Amino acid sequence: MTVKYVIAYDLGTGGIKTSIFGEDGISRGFSFLPYETSFPREGFREQRPETWWEAVKQTTSEVLRETGIEPKKILSLAVSGHSLGAIPIGYDGRLLCDAVPVWNDSRAAAQAETFFRNTSEDEWYLSTGNGFPPELYSIFKILWYRDNMPEVYENTDKFIGTKDYINYKMTGVLATDRSYASGCGVYSLKDDCYNEKYIALSGVDRDKFPKILASTDVVGHILPEIAAELGLTADTLVCAGGVDNACMALGAGCIGDGDVYTSLGSSAWIAECDSKPVVEVTHRPYVFAHCIPGKYVSAVAIFSAGNSLRWVRDMLFTDLCAIEEAGGESAYRVIDRLAEKSPLGANKLFFVPTLAGGSSLDKSASAKGIFAGLDLMHKREDIARAALEGIALNLRAALDVLKKYVSVSDSMLIVGGGSKSKVWRQIFADAYGMNIAAAKVGQDAGSFGAAALAAVGAGLWEDFSRIQSMVKDEKLIRPIPENMEYYNSILLSYQKLIDISSDVGEILKF
Repeated sequence: MTVKYVIAYDLGTGGIKTSIFGEDGISRGFSFLPYETSFPREGFREQRPETWWEAVKQTTSEVLRETGIEPKKILSLAVSGHSLGAIPIGYDGRLLCDAVPVWNDSRAAAQAETFFRNTSEDEWYLSTGNGFPPELYSIFKILWYRDNMPEVYENTDKFIGTKDYINYKMTGVLATDRSYASGCGVYSLKDDCYNEKYIALSGVDRDKFPKILASTDVVGHILPEIAAELGLTADTLVCAGGVDNACMALGAGCIGDGDVYTSLGSSAWIAECDSKPVVEVTHRPYVFAHCIPGKYVSAVAIFSAGNSLRWVRDMLFTDLCAIEEAGGESAYRVIDRLAEKSPLGANKLFFVPTLAGGSSLDKSASAKGIFAGLDLMHKREDIARAALEGIALNLRAALDVLKKYVSVSDSMLIVGGGSKSKVWRQIFADAYGMNIAAAKVGQDAGSFGAAALAAVGAGLWEDFSRIQSMVKDEKLIRPIPENMEYYNSILLSYQKLIDISSDVGEILKF
């Protein structure tokens, strides 16, 4: 029996990871290539789509060469792409801008403000689930093109997403999927289609929005000339793929109602899968349609997690960084050991990790990071533990918001770089009061999600039912009752510190 493989592309804002997975769901190898974001003006964050495409070609060739897998055995592929893109493709099929805004580009604030003069922002949010600052969403970027680059707008056939651009280069087909479309700013979660009311209010031509496919739908075969460039065959199927948030949820086994996971990277979020979206106007969870029909991924986020721990490492543990740079042990591993030497609660030293500003969970977007309770008695061991505990407690506050609206399972899967730390996983178990499982896929949840879409789309898998057994490590870390009791007892006090971090940010606006 001939073994078949799929290719998964994880197109992130920092680079692309191209992986080959067997039909057994096991990765055979990957190639990663970073690329840059440019910041030409305040609020502008841009990347070049052709840079993505060149990276796709290079990493595809590299992973095929390194794994030695024959191209004819690659049955299908799918792309997970960073969200909120608006790439203009002309009526002649050309890319109309060399550089395009990425998800966190905020240039369209004026366009969002104008839009909401004619409709309720709360009603818009409740319909779309678009809980990030509105100006980040695709519709307002499109309006920015219309107002500032009218020739580009007028000559655009379709505005498509990041991963849709890769699909277009491969197949010549302009389309998106429901997960990516749900971040465009004019998508109704309830009706699972474009919201004609908001399209009309925007004034954007209806025809400029691409058709919506299911994430597992086959967009087409790779064009023969493109297959030659990639080192693949023209028989390879290109599946529609999905937005990164939905692909990561799929790859983390977040596929049934109540399934929940924590993504622990530079920023961090807790996401829950359900048959209904979680939308409420106070904390504004952000929602994407799932890659699975009829499901939604609702999430609450903090903007400062691994990036705040990295700051602590780089600024306060410089000696450990120097040892690591000289070929010694990882600074993070040493910080873990130091944290183990500090008692629960880090001798009453608390860390609020909002070094990158506040999210929708905070009173102010200007929130600043805080070490509270510093005393001459404190040692670096306490600083290490306070940093790990502070991020976990900040995410516990996010978890409590989700729990107000939905029931979640009693186990939490953690994915991302921070999941490697056993010490930190125990802190999370105690702070959450939940069993913690580290994902077997580690930092590959997005890639594995894309691979699953390619496998189901090509008929290698019947459905996604096998995913959970593939990704969850059965070695659960369980909460220690006395530790859980302690964290529960300080939650109210810690929330006051979170609020104070916003007050500090407002005070420092001078």
